[in-house]
Amino acid sequence: MSETVKIILMILLTIGAFILSRWIAGWQMNKAGESIIRDLKARKAVDPESAVELPYCKSRMFRLGLRDYRPRVMEQLVKHDVVRILEGGKYYLREGRNLSEKGDRTDS
Repeated sequence: MSETVKIILMILLTIGAFILSRWIAGWQMNKAGESIIRDLKARKAVDPESAVELPYCKSRMFRLGLRDYRPRVMEQLVKHDVVRILEGGKYYLREGRNLSEKGDRTDS
């Protein structure tokens, strides 16, 4: 193979690896979001009176193991007003919010 073909293949391989890594990170964040919403539904945290503390949303000094996307995803859920936070660090699902972009509504 010529040097030009090798360089082009390496560039394509690098681009492919980058795209794959972004896709995997997005998939993991999506799963983390589903996990958070499922956890809040299971705890029936749907209003300020039933808000709950979530152990994975607390800041930790040392993180061991695989990367945990839940704190970052929780920030985005709060930012987009899917989940609300109270002053004591308790979370609850926003009432009347469609929780899935796929349209799986439970009230219809």
